[in-house]
Parts: sequence; structure tokens; C-alpha cells
Amino acid sequence: MRLAPLGRRFAARLGAAGALTVLALVAACLTAPESPASLATRAQPGLSSSRDQATRLVADGAVTLGTDSPFAPDAAVLLTGEGGAWPAPEEAPDSSGPVPPPSPPASGLSAFLPAEDVPPLTLDEIFPPRDLAALRLDPSRLRVLVATGDVIPARRVDAAVREREDDFLFPVAQTADVLRAADLTFINLEAPLISDCPLHRSGFVFCGRPGFVQALVHAGVDVAGLENNHIGNYGGRGVRATRELLKEYQIDYADRHTLAIREVRDLRFGFLAFNGVGSAIDRRAMTAAIQQARPQVDVLVVAFHWGAEYTSLPRPAPGVAPDDPVEIAHLAVDAGVDLIIGNHPHWVQAVELYEGRLITFAHGNFIFDQMWSLPTRQGVVGRYAFYDDRLVGAEFLPVLIEDSAQPRFLDGEEGEPVLERMRVASQSLAERLAGR
Repeated sequence: MRLAPLGRRFAARLGAAGALTVLALVAACLTAPESPASLATRAQPGLSSSRDQATRLVADGAVTLGTDSPFAPDAAVLLTGEGGAWPAPEEAPDSSGPVPPPSPPASGLSAFLPAEDVPPLTLDEIFPPRDLAALRLDPSRLRVLVATGDVIPARRVDAAVREREDDFLFPVAQTADVLRAADLTFINLEAPLISDCPLHRSGFVFCGRPGFVQALVHAGVDVAGLENNHIGNYGGRGVRATRELLKEYQIDYADRHTLAIREVRDLRFGFLAFNGVGSAIDRRAMTAAIQQARPQVDVLVVAFHWGAEYTSLPRPAPGVAPDDPVEIAHLAVDAGVDLIIGNHPHWVQAVELYEGRLITFAHGNFIFDQMWSLPTRQGVVGRYAFYDDRLVGAEFLPVLIEDSAQPRFLDGEEGEPVLERMRVASQSLAERLAGR
């Protein structure tokens, strides 16, 4: 692998986040486009995550943070916003063995904060995001999960790839660095990937071609949710082909029957997914699946495909998506879910904190060709920071889809309207639920 340069603009954008370390940013540069034959073996042997790979690079001297880095002036602190989020290791780890945990704070400073003492999140600490630097967290116990909006490699997305001589990395060219910098990356894959997928620029029977898996690997996708109203557009054969392709490239899939489990530094994350578009969710079966999964993992994440389209507040769509997303979400949390990732409405929607658990009702679009309105071209990448098994930070990175296929991050003021729409919707939902 070669190391791609870390541009100042990219670094500045990530530096505003409270959930990533500089080591994770270095990991964002690790994976350059690879040949299809090497995609399935992108991780270095013996290193459990991109963060471990980055740590090894720093230890071996392959990567240095000079005084001209956007993260300077203090090389001993990993900067996020105005303060340092996590202390850097005082000494380079021994590259011959596992990466050791960081040293405790210097003499005179308090010890790392226990997970149980971290204050619960509030809406005011999501919009804008909480500064993790103030919490004295042990960086070795932080894990970052990112989740995107709908990924639909069909219609004009596939056409855009074909027009560029089958450049399957085109859809993720502007966002892959951020996605693969996380410890875990989850997407909702809303089209089967089949070898006989025809060129189609319209219609509602979706498919993508197997080559799109290159984009998923390049973006560091770990788990794909396969519960939605388009994954079955080519019947059981399309679903089976997609599962087999994902498995070949070491990407797990989650559905109502399949619990995907990924381990990040001894913490087990589990993923389930449920679809409520086209028919109602079987609440009894959903509850049973969650309760069965709960003791198998430390953190349980559930993805839902649900609700009315083109609205900022979650609500049912009679005859199409009959369930009330709020009711379903509360039922899932009561059954044992730690984080809910919602999609389908094609707009960003409100978030809710219920019983200390975060519900993101919709992340909007991520890779889709709905260029006919600004809200359908917009979405967010959710970045969720866990300290041990507790969610301690959530941040939403706005994106805008260009050329029918390629999202790019919106920096600063350009992205503020998207976040403000989410904030206002979240406050409105909180007030409505408080009045029940």
C-alpha cells in the first residue's frame, strides 16, 4: 500500500470532530485504490483495526506529525476543536507486539474518567457535538462507529460508473477516507449486486453490479444492512448473490434473522436490521431477536428501514410503511438496543434520546441519484463514539450528492443548514413527545 497525502482541508474537517484521534486520521490515508484481486485482504495481518495499523505506522516512523501539521502546535495532544480529545502515547509502542494502552495522564492530573461517570448525552451536546476533550477519556477504550444514509448503486449511479470506464470507486472518492478511519463502518445497501444488472436510468426495480463491492471495500465498510424495500427486487437469487459477494470480501451483513458481530479491541458490537416498508414489522419477532442477541454482544446496534418519505419528522406512511417509527424505536430500546440507525425517508430527520439511548430516525441519502431536490441530495454520516459500551458522543457530518452518484462533505457554513434542520426537527419531536 502507499500513503496518500493528508490534505489540510480534509484534516481540518476531521479536526472539528470530537470522536477521532489523529491516529485514526492517519488510518484514513492507509488504503489506496487496490486491484480487485487484493481487495479482500486489505488489512495488514495481525492488526485488528485501522487504528492499530495507524499506530504501527507512527511507531515505525512511516508517518510523522510535523510542526506544520494542522494538528500542531502541541504534538503531545490530539486536537479536536479547541482542546485535545485524547492524550497521545508518550512512547512509541513496540512494533513487534500488540499496541499497548496509553499512559495515564501526567502527574497532578486526574485519572481517566470511568465509563459509568460519563454524563449522559443531551440534544444540546449533539447540536453542536460534545467536546470529548473535556471528559478525560482513556483513548484505548474509545471505539468509533460511522453509519451512512441510503446506499443505492442503481439507475444513474451505475450509469455514472459506466460512463467513467467502470470506475467503481467514483461514488466514494470524496468520502472513503472518513468512513474507513472509523473502527466500524455500517451502511444500508438498498439494491442487490448481480452480474446481469442491466443499464437502467429510471424505474423502481433496482440493482447494482458486483464491481460496486470495490467501493464498499475501499470505504472500509464492515457491515451492510440488507433489510429494505429494494434488496429483493431480483428475488431470492439477487439476495443470495449479494450475501455471497459480501462474504467473499469479508463484509458482514445483518438482517432480521442474522446477527452480525464485529469485535473492536475486545468489545463486541452486534448488528441487526428490520424492514418496515411494504409491510409492518413483526413486533413480537423483532423483540425476540433483540432479546436473543443482547447477551451475545456488548453493544447492540439495530438498523430500521421505516416511515414516511420526504419529511423531517418520523411518522408512518399508511399503506406503505404502516409502523410509527417512534413506537418501534421505543419498543426496540426497551428490548435492549443501544443505538438505532434509521433510513428510508431520503431526508435527514430528527434524533431522539430515549432511556439514554440514541435514535437517529434517518440519515438521508448517501449514494443515490435523487438529484431533483436539495433535501434529497443531502444526507449525513453519523459518527458515534463509544467509551467501553456507553455512547458518549454523536456527531453528524453533512454531505451533498454531486453528479448523481458522488457525495462530498459540506464544510463549515455550507453544512450548517442540514444540521440546523436536524436540530429543529429533534427539538420539535422532543416537545411533542413530552406533551404526550
